[in-house]
Amino acid sequence: MTLEAFTVSTGVVALGEMGDKTQLLALLLAARYRAPRPIILGILVATLLNHALAAALGSWLTQRVDPVVLRWILGASFLAVALWMLVPDQVDAPQEHASPRLGVFGLTTLAFFLAEMGDKTQIATVMLAARYDALLTVTAGTTLGMMIANVPAVLLGEIATQKIPARIVHTIAALIFAVLGLAVLWGPLPAWMPGR
Repeated sequence: MTLEAFTVSTGVVALGEMGDKTQLLALLLAARYRAPRPIILGILVATLLNHALAAALGSWLTQRVDPVVLRWILGASFLAVALWMLVPDQVDAPQEHASPRLGVFGLTTLAFFLAEMGDKTQIATVMLAARYDALLTVTAGTTLGMMIANVPAVLLGEIATQKIPARIVHTIAALIFAVLGLAVLWGPLPAWMPGR
């Protein structure tokens, strides 16, 4: 189950992040500051913090919510994120006055942490942690997924996102979320659910 939680978390977030506002933010920061190392490190730190909090919430829900209710919440949430994946994201350029005070690393960390609040990938992290009840594994997987999507954006700029149409990637991610949602709703009550 740990390998499954890791690979599903990595894949879902990597696909879900393609064309997402945080990937657009990575492109903007890379083009503006041309400092890949602090930008990549800022993305890593922000994602670890944000997704660890999200995974902790997901694990907490697993312990506190009735398994049948949790099943419906998770199933509906996966289906909602599947629909949400089909809506393109936009991002505003970072404010220029923030850079001198925080530095590129600080600006990136703060901007990514805030941009991920309530984002599809953060909500997916909550749901995946609740689904697998594997806080560290899901956090590691979703963080790796974010890095897979964003590091090329930082290193290669716009070329990385122009090679694969975002619409196709979003459609594939939406289908994965829809399949996960339907599997949770109509499959047998999984062994991971407490009280089974």
